[in-house]
Amino acid sequence: MKSTWTTSQMPDLAGRTAVVTGANSGLGLPTAQALGRAGAHVVLAVRDLDKGRKAAATVPGSHEVRHVDLADLSSVRQFATSWDGDLDLLINNAGVMMAPQGRTKDGFETHFGTNHLGHFALTNLLLPHITGRVVTVSAAAHRWVNGINFDDLDLSAAYTARRAYGQSKLANLLFTLELQRRLSETGSPVRALSAHPGLAATELQRTPNPALRLFMRVVAQDPEAGALPTLFAATQDLPGASYVGPDGISGLRGGPTLVSPAAAASDPAAARRLWTLSEELTGTSFAVSAEPRSADG
Repeated sequence: MKSTWTTSQMPDLAGRTAVVTGANSGLGLPTAQALGRAGAHVVLAVRDLDKGRKAAATVPGSHEVRHVDLADLSSVRQFATSWDGDLDLLINNAGVMMAPQGRTKDGFETHFGTNHLGHFALTNLLLPHITGRVVTVSAAAHRWVNGINFDDLDLSAAYTARRAYGQSKLANLLFTLELQRRLSETGSPVRALSAHPGLAATELQRTPNPALRLFMRVVAQDPEAGALPTLFAATQDLPGASYVGPDGISGLRGGPTLVSPAAAASDPAAARRLWTLSEELTGTSFAVSAEPRSADG
């Protein structure tokens, strides 16, 4: 049966706080709007404060705008250091797609540094505050690569925007897998999940090609539909490390449901190796202590 889940089936989130990165546009804005309608206090974590404030005016209920640039680890640290109190939900949504070859402020390849390392650092730095879930937005593009190129993370020997984007989206899934393993190992109730929007007509998908523009108009979902997998992962009773996406043909569109990632995204050894390397590159680490065990085990 096809999924018929909509935002009207979200639980009451009154009293909960959610951070959505990249919340001023694309999938982030309808995600923030839906969380606000459900009663959450929504923090729009954005690079451009002016655009963030304009977007926030369309978010129902309680909200605020804070600056974070995921391509700058000092900005990520500043955001996390300024955080006070519990955080129920972290939505790692922001990202770059098919960008020209370039580097972040810290010298990392743009896609890997922004989409993965920025969110990796943000999550680890905020973990002491997180009480509910971490949902990281990946993409079907994680299937464009067979694994992380650990010998050349920047892909400098054979760079293509397609390969770089695909590697960063695979890293998102491996990050979620290892984060959940560590959370489970410590007895933490926090859950890590991931989602992909299918093909959604957002700013990231703009193209000058007339044929591709026509294809997008016919096949792509609107941003509101593209945000449903993220919202489903954020609010429904799902196991840790779940992956949510559209249930239609090739996962391009449809209602949110549990889906299977590529085999490369389910490799625990690769996930651990990526985690260790990401700790070294960002200077951040897993910050959850093991829950004390009772005398009888």
